Amino acid sequence: MPLTFKRDKVFWVVAAQSIVINYYLGGFSPAQPLLRADQGTSLTVAGLHGTAMGIAAIFAGFSVPHMVHKYGRIKTSWIGILIFSVGVLMFVLGPGIGFTLFSTFLTGFGTSTIISNIVTILAQHYRSAAALAIPQTNAIGSAGYVVGTLIIGILAGTTISWRWGLLLPLPIALITYFVSRDKNAELHIPHEDGPQRGKLPRHYWIAFIGFFCSISSEFAITFWSAALLRERVGSTAAVSTICIVAVGSGMAIGRWYGGIVLKKLTVDHQLAAAITLQLISFMIFWVSHNLVGSLIALFGVGLGISTQFSLSSVRLITLSDNKPDLAIARSSIAAGLAIGLAPFVLGVLGDHLGISRAYMMVPVLILISLFITLLIPSKIDSLRA
Repeated sequence: MPLTFKRDKVFWVVAAQSIVINYYLGGFSPAQPLLRADQGTSLTVAGLHGTAMGIAAIFAGFSVPHMVHKYGRIKTSWIGILIFSVGVLMFVLGPGIGFTLFSTFLTGFGTSTIISNIVTILAQHYRSAAALAIPQTNAIGSAGYVVGTLIIGILAGTTISWRWGLLLPLPIALITYFVSRDKNAELHIPHEDGPQRGKLPRHYWIAFIGFFCSISSEFAITFWSAALLRERVGSTAAVSTICIVAVGSGMAIGRWYGGIVLKKLTVDHQLAAAITLQLISFMIFWVSHNLVGSLIALFGVGLGISTQFSLSSVRLITLSDNKPDLAIARSSIAAGLAIGLAPFVLGVLGDHLGISRAYMMVPVLILISLFITLLIPSKIDSLRA
């Protein structure tokens, strides 16, 4: 795998889009206890926001190939930004549970559309260097995740509504759109054969299950780790929200340096190493009753999670029989199921067993994703798009 690549305009535009959506995720996910307190709902009902986001990702999984066919990858990514922005505005302005669920659906659809196109745009643009370029783009996006977490946490301790903080990335999206427009860009002409379709290989679908388990464990941790931290160390909702910055910091560092540090390993072995680190760090966090120890463990969890999406996406593209748009679109279904089910199931279990016991499902998911990574090697030498 190449150890360097040129960070050109394509890279930085995609990075800016990643900042926009990751800021929202960084602010929204750990703010679940704050939203639950605002609306007076149970863990189960609050978990429906994850379900709404997951259903949206499934819709995106079926829609993206058709959108890419009609509009091209770049224009489709901006359509995703528009839908996402409308959803954020609605979430901030609508306090009721029905309103926030629908707005979360819109942000989820926009986010999944953007992510799908980020992966395929970079895969096509950088080819064999995509396994390094995609995580580094996401590393810059993680800066948005960290800032979003910090701002929402800080606002939670003031008289200003924390929801207003979610609006900050929207001007970034608008500026990036006008700066990135290229009047000389090649006009997209839909392929005469229509959108990518057909069957994907059996190995793809097995890796698809591993991807599902990976995303499930990530969102189960990020949605409810603040709640576990509050239960274990007795911190306030605002402090617990700020503490989730440890996860985002680990993700940012891991995404930027992971491919460089593990440069001698194949993509498959890099992914296996990341999953193993996530498992060890999570087990430490799970048993910890110390705030500092929990923060260090969450940082390790972030390091482990950091490159899993990117490396798994590259593996799925490679296993797709040269159908990158279809492969990534279908992976949105796995992500949607994971985002929709994992936080909700954990919330239901948390209501009945307590959040600590409910977390027993997480190491099981991590072990399944590790097993499938080792079972289905991609043997990536280069990446075609």
